[in-house]
Amino acid sequence: MLLCGLGTVAHAATAPAGFGSPPSGAYPILYNDHTVYARPDILKRNRVLAAIVKDGHIYVPLRSMFEQMGATVSVSNDGKTFTAVKPGVSISVTLGVHQVTINGETRPLDVPPVLYHGVLLVPVRVLSEAMGAYVKWVPGRQIVVVRYIPPTPMPSAEPTAVPTEEPTAAPTPTASPTPMPTPATYNGFVEAAAWMPQNHNEFAAGGYCPSSYLAAGVYKFKHSPIAVKVNYGQEFYLTSSQIADAYGNHYTQFATIDGGTAITPVFLAQQRTLDVRLEYQVAKPLVYLGLGYLSTGNNYGYPRLTGLGVGVEKLPDLTPGLSLYGSAFYYPTASGNYTVTSATSSNYGKSYHQQYQITKLDIGVALVLRHFPVYLYGGFSADQYTAKQNAPIGQTHNGPYIGLGIKF
Repeated sequence: MLLCGLGTVAHAATAPAGFGSPPSGAYPILYNDHTVYARPDILKRNRVLAAIVKDGHIYVPLRSMFEQMGATVSVSNDGKTFTAVKPGVSISVTLGVHQVTINGETRPLDVPPVLYHGVLLVPVRVLSEAMGAYVKWVPGRQIVVVRYIPPTPMPSAEPTAVPTEEPTAAPTPTASPTPMPTPATYNGFVEAAAWMPQNHNEFAAGGYCPSSYLAAGVYKFKHSPIAVKVNYGQEFYLTSSQIADAYGNHYTQFATIDGGTAITPVFLAQQRTLDVRLEYQVAKPLVYLGLGYLSTGNNYGYPRLTGLGVGVEKLPDLTPGLSLYGSAFYYPTASGNYTVTSATSSNYGKSYHQQYQITKLDIGVALVLRHFPVYLYGGFSADQYTAKQNAPIGQTHNGPYIGLGIKF
């Protein structure tokens, strides 16, 4: 069942004590902890079930709600008086009249029942006073909880009236709704961001280029703690200018894999990183341990590095509002082979096995709008390369990013 606000009002809706004041808009009703219909406004029996917020009051459809609670609803010949009856309870209301009759006793209503598109709507307080239903607005989950437990008849020779201190006092339910787990807000997402890293390695001392970017995708298997995430990053940076000749040409001097030094004209360097993770959820909300596979490449002839690693990741909730996320993965050995191809080198034709220890860190926040799958996200990504074997020096690639994602 859905509770859908129809129209816009200037004041919060009025409801029984303890119900709360939901804002205007469409909100689902959680009935007896388990009955939730996902199609807006339509029951499985194709009856329209809607609540209207009007002049600061919440109305609900009498027939649909009372029949859900086991009552039989009838209407008078003139179509103005509606009566709902079930064992032990009789409720009668008349269109436009400020009162409800419960078991023969007349009680005043702040607002009268109204007719909307052929459906009789009554103030929400009729549910609690007439049927003893528990009604509560849960702002944290953006739902309306309705809980109704039919009274259990006690064996006796003759029925006894339920004692009340005051004839007009509403029954006070003692039961409370069972907390329901927060449903998953998505099965997966894809996202891409502009990245602004500073690069420190044998070629650059803080080189930066605005063309760098990051991309990622996640898929969470239904009814399973398993998730798969793929990260891809491509960064560009201008190598450092350390030497200039008489003609104004600029050169980069760098340490080589075989232990020597070399000089090359300043160039636009490019590095690529692919990171594939298989993750298992170990805590809520969306906290995973993972096994990662890393592959890196470049455009300046150094070896492609590959390695396995482990880490922990907090995926974004992607619920309306701000959603935090982050990850830390450690690759103890990312390695590749390099063969010296320069004929002028004394090590021409010799192969070297290069190794790095790599740590990848990421932290950020996503801004999600209600009823909109596209979201804005941003954060800080940091890659730390520690030289282990035949690596000239360590590397760092750190910087902020901002981009857009879409959940599905």
